[in-house]
Amino acid sequence: MERHAVIVAGFGFRVGTRIESLRSALLAASADEAVDALATLTDKAPGLAPLAAALRLPLIAIDPAALEGIMTRTRSPASLSARGVGSVAEAVALAAAGPDARLLGARHVSPDRRATCALARGASQ
Repeated sequence: MERHAVIVAGFGFRVGTRIESLRSALLAASADEAVDALATLTDKAPGLAPLAAALRLPLIAIDPAALEGIMTRTRSPASLSARGVGSVAEAVALAAAGPDARLLGARHVSPDRRATCALARGASQ
C-alpha cells in the first residue's frame, strides 16, 4: 500500500478567538508549505471549523487523552498546566499527522497572542 506525505496544521487558541487570529497563526507557520488538514482538541473544534470551511480543508478533532506522552519543542507553562503538554498546537499536529509524524518547526503565535499554530508532516494511507 502506497503512503503519501500529509501536512497537518495543529492549533491551540483561547475561547472566543477570531478567524483572523487563527488565519494569521496559520500563515506564519505554513510559509510555503501546502497544508492538507487542520487539527485541534475536540472541545476547540467548533472554534476552528469556520477557518477549515473557509479553506476547504478537513478538520481533525483530537481527544485530549491522545496527547499523553507527546513531546513538543515548546514548553509553555500555561499549556503544561491546562493540558499537560508543552504546546497544544504542536501536540495536536503530531497526533493528527500519525505515529511517525515530525514537527516542521516550533509553534507560531498570532500577533494578538490568542492563537498558536504548528505544522507536522506525517504519512497517510
